[in-house]
Amino acid sequence: MIRYITAGESHGKCISAILEGIPAGLKLTEEFINIDLALRQKGYGRGPRMKSIEHDKVSISSGVRHGKTMGSPITLTILNKDWENWKTVMSTGMADKAGFKLTSPRPGHVDLAGIIKFNTDDIRNVSERASARGTAVHVAVGAVCKKLLNEFGIKIISFTKEIGGIKAPSVCRQAGEIIKLANSSPVRCLDKNTEKLMIKAIGKAEKDGDTLGGVFTVIADKVPVGLGSHTQWDLKLDARLAQAVMSIQAVKGVEIGYGFDVARKLGSQVHDEILYSKQKGYYRKSNNAGGIEGGISNGEPIIVRAAMKPIPTLRRPLASVDILTKKRTDAQIVRSDVCAVPSAGIIGEAVVAIEIARVFCEKFGGDSIEEMKINYTNYLNMVRNR
Repeated sequence: MIRYITAGESHGKCISAILEGIPAGLKLTEEFINIDLALRQKGYGRGPRMKSIEHDKVSISSGVRHGKTMGSPITLTILNKDWENWKTVMSTGMADKAGFKLTSPRPGHVDLAGIIKFNTDDIRNVSERASARGTAVHVAVGAVCKKLLNEFGIKIISFTKEIGGIKAPSVCRQAGEIIKLANSSPVRCLDKNTEKLMIKAIGKAEKDGDTLGGVFTVIADKVPVGLGSHTQWDLKLDARLAQAVMSIQAVKGVEIGYGFDVARKLGSQVHDEILYSKQKGYYRKSNNAGGIEGGISNGEPIIVRAAMKPIPTLRRPLASVDILTKKRTDAQIVRSDVCAVPSAGIIGEAVVAIEIARVFCEKFGGDSIEEMKINYTNYLNMVRNR
């Protein structure tokens, strides 16, 4: 079973993950993972840290030998290039803490709830771990899972659907075209006219000292029918994907397929009619369900959409209360982005890839890639004969 755990703080020495359950024999290099790490750092609206400091690179320190996984736990580490400037503030040893405390919680952030929960008088003890900086190592884990899924023809892709209320038109496109258009856009939008409007809105928000949220879409293409299960609540694939995507910082809503829109339509307008041909087998002429029915993949592309709130750190801060003096103050101002929706799509790809890989391994098992491929091929042959 695929499982992983992460560790590290935003301005700590490093962030890391230990990933278990990847079968032996998968070709894997640091360079492959670094491709997604670079994509996460791009996007119009990112802050100065992404542009000039981090330049994330992963180090694989276990679980891979001579370019292939061994079936043992994989350790992934990303060093913080800015550590020299923070090693006193974030020291793990005893130190004089005077002047290091943050005491003005940000509305919309975990700051206040976190310090109350963990009984601390320094917001940094909470915000360092809650920071979206930690998503870098999730992207690294997701890249490993993408590599596994690629062996079976499954692609995980994303694009920006909306920023600040500016929506791109819905156009049916093939996976390869989506990847090309998204990667060539500074906001990962598939429509050039909408892209210009989004960039203009981000520029205005930056000038006003404000931030913008939006909506990104993640698609899992070529996922076979039969992943997930209806038999228990925690085995349903859509439920697992929703939890994974909701775990991304600032995401406030997740929908599968047409999501909330289906609640406003008749059943005859919503449900995907079933067809059959000898060449295709069973198929649908629409995909309003987003590739999942009853918690099980139905063979159509899986479509996950997520709503991301504006980032809570504002250069023109909102009102807050100092947790030590209890007096009114402005919320703290820290280095931050204006809009992170484009990079959130890359993080979305990662967490979706992890969950798809997890249910894939649960169904097809195997301690090696070769064994898993045999199981997968046998299953596909069975499906074709249904």
